[in-house]
Formats: sequence, structure tokens, C-alpha cells
Amino acid sequence: MEQHVTPCEDAPPPLMYRVERPVFDEAYLHTQLLHPRERSPKTIRQRLAQQLHCSSERAKAIALSFLPILTWLPSYPVKEYLFGDLVSGLSTGVMQLPQGLAYAMLAAVPPVYGLYSSFYPVLLYTFFGTSRHISIGTFAVISLMIGGVVVREAPDSMFTIQALNGTSTNTTVFIDTEARDARRVHVAVVLTTLVGVIQLVLGLLRFGFVAIYLTEPLVRGFTTAAAVHVFISQLKYLLGIQTPRFSGPLSALNSVTAVFSDITSTNVTTLIVGVVCMVVLYCVKDLNERFKKKLPVPIPGEIIVVMVSTGISYGLSLSENYQVDVVRTIPSGLLPPAIPDFSLLPNLVTDSIAIAVVGFSMGISLAKIFALKHGYSVDGNQELIALGLCNFVSSFFHTFAITCSMSRSLVQESTGGNTQIAGLLASMVVLLVVVAIGFVFQPLPQTALAAIIMVNLLGMFKQFRDIPALWRTSKIELAIWLVAFVASVLLGLDLGLLVALGFAILSVIYRTQRPVILPLFQAAECTGIKIFHSNSSIYFANSDLYLNALKEKVISAAVSRKRQLKKESAERESQNHKSSQKMSADVELGVTHEVVAGGGSQNHLEVQGNGQVAETHTESDSEETRFLEPLCPVHTLILDWTPVNFIDSVGAKAIKLVRDLISTRRALGSVQKCNITEQICLSFFTGVVTPEMVFPTVHDAVLHCRRRTAPPTIPAIQ
Repeated sequence: MEQHVTPCEDAPPPLMYRVERPVFDEAYLHTQLLHPRERSPKTIRQRLAQQLHCSSERAKAIALSFLPILTWLPSYPVKEYLFGDLVSGLSTGVMQLPQGLAYAMLAAVPPVYGLYSSFYPVLLYTFFGTSRHISIGTFAVISLMIGGVVVREAPDSMFTIQALNGTSTNTTVFIDTEARDARRVHVAVVLTTLVGVIQLVLGLLRFGFVAIYLTEPLVRGFTTAAAVHVFISQLKYLLGIQTPRFSGPLSALNSVTAVFSDITSTNVTTLIVGVVCMVVLYCVKDLNERFKKKLPVPIPGEIIVVMVSTGISYGLSLSENYQVDVVRTIPSGLLPPAIPDFSLLPNLVTDSIAIAVVGFSMGISLAKIFALKHGYSVDGNQELIALGLCNFVSSFFHTFAITCSMSRSLVQESTGGNTQIAGLLASMVVLLVVVAIGFVFQPLPQTALAAIIMVNLLGMFKQFRDIPALWRTSKIELAIWLVAFVASVLLGLDLGLLVALGFAILSVIYRTQRPVILPLFQAAECTGIKIFHSNSSIYFANSDLYLNALKEKVISAAVSRKRQLKKESAERESQNHKSSQKMSADVELGVTHEVVAGGGSQNHLEVQGNGQVAETHTESDSEETRFLEPLCPVHTLILDWTPVNFIDSVGAKAIKLVRDLISTRRALGSVQKCNITEQICLSFFTGVVTPEMVFPTVHDAVLHCRRRTAPPTIPAIQ
């Protein structure tokens, strides 16, 4: 019993999309449709006048872009935002105090300069920054890079002094730490000035895109290596031993060797204090992570550790009784501004470029994450200007280079911060400590600061989880991650970054140098027409590979077509054999057949739909006639250049060779969204290649080729 399925009456009619137009080629488009209007070129004077033209609207737009605070402060919703910014600012400021003291140790300068670097830049960013949630200030990676440069330019060996032991001839060698620290501060300040100038110039020149060359795998591998350097540099403070600080290639290995060679002189009291601080910090961070939805504000574990360890150190006199290294002198008040010693500039140019790019990359990546989460936008060029001003102006007040901190930014955002008012309040907290109660932290053990730094590295060490994830997704990105990590660990952060950046660029060249050329599948196969799709641009590095791959694909398509013809012939022979057997059986049964006049050696032409003509061979066609054809039945190649971004002169010459390499076929280019002007400048449309052979879409090219190769229509035999 048959069942009839009735379509649903409520079903909407199918959407139809029909476009009917003539077939366009590039020559027609350029001369008829898209012919540009003749315009006289502007003179240099006219261009300068246009750029320097100033109106009230333009002046206002420039002021708002240069001072983003003017766009949101006049409409600041006090009732909605003030309480959240207040809580966030206090929480971030309390966290910024110990980190400023600790990261100054990484920068190889006295701890108080970390407090200066936590005040001036934060204050300036409030006015010039476009991100509402990142926390500007000291950061471990940048501080370590600064410390490497400072130690290289002002090593301990420059400040050794030999003194006689009483009346004996024996001498004692000691280091003039006061002169050494003063020199290192000068180096860090000059380096910060140069970093600020570079960032400011790049921002004014609209070079905010430079951060895209630092890909995420590169940055994560680099920061993981920086975490290794930071951890190794803090071992001597955790153990309470005195070892020199190394810089340059193999500095990490030299530092580890020095620590383990002197490990027998470990100060047990220092080690106990440091380990206890690490355990407390880890537990507090774990509690904050587990109960972050229930806690109104995170538990300030770092400031608790600083206050408790400072109190214990002061009460037990750990410095005098147990030889525990402490922070010692923290001057009260702010230092007057001073002009940096610019005679040090020539030795710091390369390092300042690396620090400027890394600092901006860290800041803009985190700023974009928060902007996407909260539905606003950040300007990369203005961020460069803001960071440049923060570093340049603050360097005259004895600070070292800064960027945003991931841990503090997360605290500022999670505790209800809505604008940079939170950052302004955090800087006020730091100012209060510097001006009024800085002396309280003089007994603070350095091992407690080392513990703070080490525990804050846990987030960076978790980036080792990227390795199995990248292994499953992208081997090339895994290679970039590993090269950035290994090179930065072994060669140092400056040379490691350079090697990683070079390898990332080489990986891009490798991907474009080996194009993937695939036949484009067609809904209806067009006999003799093959469409080939390439996934990269065509230039000097891959033009030969492109031609070889194209030739290989054409021959492969020809062989496949040949096999298909043989298979169809075998099927026809099998069917003819069966029909002859049936005819013999009919003769035996007395059935007669009428023979068409003209004999059996005849080809019947059947007209099919859409004007296609199909030729049916009868049994009398010989094997030789059907199979002694050219190897490649392809008469037209259509090159789909949809993803091709550019073609240089070498690539243009290579495309012209397609016709010579495949001499029996007509090569036809189908260009989609390609820069025709560039091809005209390269004299691409000369000789065998003309604009009439270039089409805006693949479908235009197919229709054109079918019309030129279609045989004349033959009526069917009645």
C-alpha cells in the first residue's frame, strides 16, 4: 500500500536567489563599469594644507583622543561607579605596595624605587590611557629585563674596594654598595627614558600594529622563560646566600651553578621565613580562587605577609641576631626631579627597543581582553602614547620602566573597578606609604619579597599546559612556543626574543612558500575544464613550487580522467555484450529487428539539457580511436586567485609560463578580489595574458570557457 506524504501547509516557501547578468571580464569592468574619474593629482603643498588644516571640531577630536579621560569623566556616574572604584583602588593599592618593593629587586635597584614606579606612571595613565581596567605599574618580566641591562652596565666588579686588615698585609675585598646602587639607578632611569621615547614616537607614527608580530605562542613561551629566569634569580634571596648576578647568554645556567656551589652556606632562618611566607601566600591565593564568588574582595595575602614578616623581623631583630637580609633604608618623601645621564644612551638602544615592544605587547593584549569583556574599545596607538608618556615623564622622577600587571589587573577588575579612578586611588595608597610610613618597611626580610615574587609566578608556569594543547592543534605554533622558551632561557630575554621573532617570521614564510593547490570541486563537472585553488600569494619564494604543483595536479587530473574513460568503455563493452546475447535469444524466438539505413558504423548524437551535446559510440568504434587520445583531455585551466593577496614580478612571470609548461592547453586566470592595479604596474597583461582572460568570479570564467569550447548543435536523428 502506497503512502503519500503531504508537505506541511505551514512550511515557508524556499528562499530563491537568482542573478542574471552578462559574463564580465576584467577588461570590460575596467573600461566600462569601474573606469576612474580623471582627477588632477594634489601637490605637496595642497596635501600639507589639508593635513595641517585646523578647525574647532578637529581640535576637539584631537584633544579627546589625546586625553581619553575627557570622554568619560564629565559623565562619570558617581552613584553607580564610585563605591566599586573605591574598593578596587584600595585592594589594588594594597597589592601594589609589596609587588613594587619586590620587583625593584628584580630590576637590581633599591626597593624604594619600586614604590616610585608604582606611583607616577599609574597617576599619568589615568589621564592618557584608554583601558578602564588594567593596572599599570611594576611587572616581573619587564623588571627582570631591566635588571639584566643594569647588571651588565654596572656589575659588582666595577665597585670592589680592597682594604687592609689592621697592620697585617692581608686585604679584604668588599663592594661599595652605595656607589653601585646609585650607578644602577642611573642606568635604569636612562633606559626608562629611552623606552618612553620609543613608545611615544611609535604611537605618534601610528605604529600600534607592531604588537601583532608577537604572536600569542611566542609571547607565552617568552613569558614562561622569563618566569624561569625570575625564579632562578630569587633562589639566592630565599636561601640567604651571596652570589653574583649574571647577565647575557647562559646567565640562567650560571646562576643555578653559582647557587648550588654555595648552597652549603644557606641561612636556615632566612630559608624558614621564606618557605613559611610561600606556604601562606599559596594558601591565601588558593582560598581566593576557590571562594572568589563568595568573597566581596580577595584576601590581601601579600600585604599580610609583608606586615607580619616585618613585625617578626623587627621584634626578633632577625637582621642582627640571625643575619637575615632586610630592606634597610627607605627614605621618606619623594625625590626631586632630575635630568637623566644621557651619556649612557648608546649602549642601551637595542635593549630599550625590546623592552618597549614587550611592554606594549603585554599591555595591549590584556587591555583588549577586558575591553571585549566589558563592551568598549581600546586604541592601540593611544596606548603606545600613554605608556610612552608614563615611562618618559616618570623617568625624571627616578622610576624604571613599567607596563600592566596581570595579577593586579585581575584584582582591579574583579573587585568592582569600572574606570581608572581605581588606578588613581591605588596610586594614592602608594603615595601615602612613600610620604608617611615608608620607614615601617625597613625591617622587611628580603626573603619575604622573594616569596611574593615566586608565588606570583605560578600563573606563568601554568603556561606549560600549552605544549600538549598546541601539539594537538598546530605543530608550527608549538615550534614557535618551544623556540621562544628555549632561546630565551639559554640566550637571555633580549636575544631570545629576537630569535623567537625571527623564527615566527620564518614560519610565515614557510607557510606561504609551500602553497596548497587543490582542484575546486564542481557541482556539475565541465568536460575539459579544471579549476585550481591556491591558498597563498604568489611571489619569489614560492613561484617555482606553485608551477610544479600546478603541473603535477594537471597531469594527475589527466590520469584520473583517462582511468575514468577506460572504466566507462569497459562498462559499455559489457552492456553491448549482454545486448548481443539478448539479440541472439530474440532471433531464436522469432523476433525481427529493423536495421537503420546507413549501417551500424554510426555515431548517434543526443541533445541533452542545457544545450549540452553527448556523443554515443556504437559497437563498431575501434579501441584505438577511443583511447589513442592525448594524455591530458583538459583544454582549459581556471586559476582561482580568491585568497591571493599580492603577486610580485617573479610571480607574474611564473604565471605566464603556465602556457609554456602545458603547451597543449589554454591557461586562463580567474581573479577574485585581486589587486589589478598592481598587475598592471608589473606589465602582467602583455603577450599571452590579456585582461580578457581575467574574470571577477570563477563562475564568469567557467561560462566564458564553455561558450568558447562548445561544439555546434546537431539535431537528433529521428
